[in-house]
Amino acid sequence: MSSVRDEGKDRIIFVTKEDHATPSSAELVEEDPDDPYEERGLILPSGEINWNCPCLGGMASGPCGTEFKDAFSCFHYSKEEVKGSECLEHFRAMQECIQRYPELYPQEDDKVQKEQSSETEPASAETPGADSTSATEPDSDSMPPNTEGSGES
Repeated sequence: MSSVRDEGKDRIIFVTKEDHATPSSAELVEEDPDDPYEERGLILPSGEINWNCPCLGGMASGPCGTEFKDAFSCFHYSKEEVKGSECLEHFRAMQECIQRYPELYPQEDDKVQKEQSSETEPASAETPGADSTSATEPDSDSMPPNTEGSGES
């Protein structure tokens, strides 16, 4: 025997094996054409932005979602001659937020560097780092650690 329990807005239904043995008598509800959460593309029939559109790639719901929504809304509703020209501060705030979360929002340059470093040998990946330290330190200081490291290998 199944049991039903309401908890706030949710209804929890516990069913048994016997309940699953009989075909379902549930009736599907016809889709509501005015449902604001239905996927309809970027712009809803009302002219509002559909923040649930998969075309936004989840940007509206991440840690920088508020900044993204502010910048995107400003641009979308812009009436300026150069569309969005009044939105620079919103886009700057969004970019600063994105830079605080590089693991969630990798930059294109980061993606290319990761792909290139995975294709090259580890020794060649370390070489640029050694060159950058030798440019800031005297050669005599940087040489002994490199010599010892290569001797132990």
